[in-house]
Amino acid sequence: MAKAYTPLILLAMVLFAVAPLAVASAPSEQVMGLIQRIFYYHVPSAMMLFLSALVCGIASAIFLFKRSAAADRIAVSAGELTVVFGLIVMVTGPMWGRKAWGVWWQWDAKLTSAFLLWMIFVAYLLVRRFGGPGAEKLSAAMALFGMANVPFVYVAANYWRTLHPTNLVVRTLGPGMLGPFWLCVFSFLLLFMLSLTLRRQIEEQRATIEQLYLALDD
Repeated sequence: MAKAYTPLILLAMVLFAVAPLAVASAPSEQVMGLIQRIFYYHVPSAMMLFLSALVCGIASAIFLFKRSAAADRIAVSAGELTVVFGLIVMVTGPMWGRKAWGVWWQWDAKLTSAFLLWMIFVAYLLVRRFGGPGAEKLSAAMALFGMANVPFVYVAANYWRTLHPTNLVVRTLGPGMLGPFWLCVFSFLLLFMLSLTLRRQIEEQRATIEQLYLALDD
């Protein structure tokens, strides 16, 4: 992975440079017009929010049941990415909603549950940082709770009456929109994978340094 990291970073840079051009060349949505192009960044970032929450939850479960330090390092790395991608969702969503609905925010099922999911992982990071002894186990339990909320957030617009479009909206995209959309999804996925790998390596190095300090104290 170390040898492939630099080429993958370069590929990610190229993709994120090309993505705006692809989005600009996509046909405009008839009703919302230009503001609809936020969709190409809002939805992929929401997909990465769900993915990182699932990775954090699964890694936390492995840590709780097997006491795996490696799984814990993956969990905290994915937890941070959940907050980052969630922040992108929380910023782009209201920007889109203000034009589409006339308001920045509505406390409907989809928006509220997504906001709560994000706040769970913000709390996860705060507990890990300031929770003291046993914080890893407590935060891992919180990650499991957050992961359990992902399916609820995903289907909220399908089963409750909300302003937010349903999950079927991707299927309604025309051929000129699908290409830029999947390009953005792949770009965000590559960014997620690279960020998770790098963050996990940093966490491993931190753990190694802590072990060296403990060895010196002895």
